[in-house]
Amino acid sequence: MSFKDLPDIVLYFPGGLPDLKPNHMVEPMLNRDDLAYHEFVYFCSHLPKAEGIPVNTFYDLEPKAVRILGDEGWAPDVKVPPIYPVGPLIADGEDVDHECLTWLDRQPSKSVVFLCFGSRGSFSMKQVKEIAKGLEMSGQRFLWVVKKPPAHEESKQIDHINNFDLEEILPQGFLKRVQDRGMVVKSLAPQVSHDSVGGFVTHSGWNSVLEAVVAGVTMVAWPFYAEQHINRNLLIEYMEMSIPMDQRDEDGFVSGDKLERRVRELMDSERGKELREKSRKLKESALGVWTESGSTLITLDELVKKWK
Repeated sequence: MSFKDLPDIVLYFPGGLPDLKPNHMVEPMLNRDDLAYHEFVYFCSHLPKAEGIPVNTFYDLEPKAVRILGDEGWAPDVKVPPIYPVGPLIADGEDVDHECLTWLDRQPSKSVVFLCFGSRGSFSMKQVKEIAKGLEMSGQRFLWVVKKPPAHEESKQIDHINNFDLEEILPQGFLKRVQDRGMVVKSLAPQVSHDSVGGFVTHSGWNSVLEAVVAGVTMVAWPFYAEQHINRNLLIEYMEMSIPMDQRDEDGFVSGDKLERRVRELMDSERGKELREKSRKLKESALGVWTESGSTLITLDELVKKWK
């Protein structure tokens, strides 16, 4: 029996960390008959042999996890290597003259919902049209990065393909109807940290999460695969800086009505205001870790001394 065969149980973790459905584990762990499963187990079984493990996080972002992993008591029969939180480490935005940046410069502060699902995230034609429907009904300003729908509807991973016509995959007349408050682009640009961005609908990839944390931007979590369901639970139940997207269990589909509701909640509700305040405070913490007395700088100094 594999994790994928256990949809009705819940995995519990020590220290009050969020619970997890087995079928939301990282993909290599879902099927015991898959070669990737055994390679993943082999890798994990060798982690106790490490002298230490640097992780791309910081104490104020995940205090419970950092404390638990630093306590040998949670795994008394296993040598637990020290954890070194050295984040947040995020890539510098590319110095590009992207058309959307000029558009963002013209928008009011914190008024735009940014939708981006990673460099390899894609949706079926049906889902793309529902997203468009939800954004149009929401009445909110938005910037949406759209990838070409995959040839196989069940897939969400694609190559970097930008040679397609947006008019062919979006509802008829959509771009014209929303031209005064929305923009749709086919390529990524450094937008999360822009002052006009006030919300982020994301696949919950860790790099995107950290970018939003550093920018102080509240999220709607819409995970696909890999570790994204785990990140989603952390964002909602632990960090409290995200709203969950209402996905259909069997395929992750989201209706336009549900997207509209979540976007409005993110931008216009009291709950959204509460999350934005928490995001603002977490941004201050994220920037503070790089000061002389900051936790990450102290940890890096400790780590470098161990290498000498």
